[in-house]
Amino acid sequence: MSGKKIPVSILDLMPVLEGKTPADTYKNSIKLAQTAEKAGFSRYWVAEHHNMESIASSAPAVLIGHIAGGTSTIRVGSGGVMLPNHAPLVVAEQFGTLAWLYPGRIDLGLGRAPGTDMGTAHALRRNNNGANFEQEIAELRMYLSAENKTARVRAIPGEGTNIPIWILGSSTDSAVLAAELGLPYAFAAHFAPALLYQALHIYRRNFKPSAQLSAPYVMPCVNVIVADTDAAAQRLATSYYQLVKGIISGKRRLMQPPVDSIEGLWDEYEEAAVKQMTTYAFIGSAETVQRGLQDFAHKTGADELMAASHIYDAGDKIKSCMMLGAMDLSY
Repeated sequence: MSGKKIPVSILDLMPVLEGKTPADTYKNSIKLAQTAEKAGFSRYWVAEHHNMESIASSAPAVLIGHIAGGTSTIRVGSGGVMLPNHAPLVVAEQFGTLAWLYPGRIDLGLGRAPGTDMGTAHALRRNNNGANFEQEIAELRMYLSAENKTARVRAIPGEGTNIPIWILGSSTDSAVLAAELGLPYAFAAHFAPALLYQALHIYRRNFKPSAQLSAPYVMPCVNVIVADTDAAAQRLATSYYQLVKGIISGKRRLMQPPVDSIEGLWDEYEEAAVKQMTTYAFIGSAETVQRGLQDFAHKTGADELMAASHIYDAGDKIKSCMMLGAMDLSY
């Protein structure tokens, strides 16, 4: 061990629980964010998804304001804003507003996928005039810069805030772009594990220093569920497995309570697909998870880890967060 301390952050996908409402999700998220802040986590991110009954995070800017308003020190951001769905000027204004409300605490993670199915993507009705993801990022960064103050179109508020931008991805294309722009890179290993190592290699090999970042910085996101024992954590994970099964089968449901055994709830194909999708799931006691995360951080050279925890009961989820926060992750 070299003794490199690994910061840990939280990705809250804001699941809607069976028998509950989005209002319950948002109340639980505030409690989880406050727990993460007390436990010393670096940042708390929310994502953007549309037309998904089981996920209540279609408006990340609104949710970031909600979380930031309920906390005081932890960084809060997007993991991410799906830029093809939004005009860059609107994103600059929204996040500029957040930056003035919560100075020094806002992150802006950007993704290129729509975060939904193609029919819903069409219903979002944004014509980007043929601009690609890189061009839209350049436009957004221009609006956030102080140099834009003499332009005819300005982001007010937003201009001059220079909010830290992250590139999010699950492919090698995102790695190439993050490297070219000299921006930090968050990889979605929690649902797209296949290209993790290839993407990180490409990012580091091609990285060009920028005004925001002088050296590569990677933050893989993985699944984490911690409980008192390995068996208890595996039982909690059955809610997560049911959720992933619904994604794979196209039969999505609200997050289900845990069950004593997942056997009989999936067929052979679904089981194999779930296990592939959850390659980087660290589930078990504190000792088991700490050992697994340290090994993962060492193999990937991660500068920071982000944890997504799909746990049905809010109390169990907060307990898992506290146990994760108490770990000394280093390599």
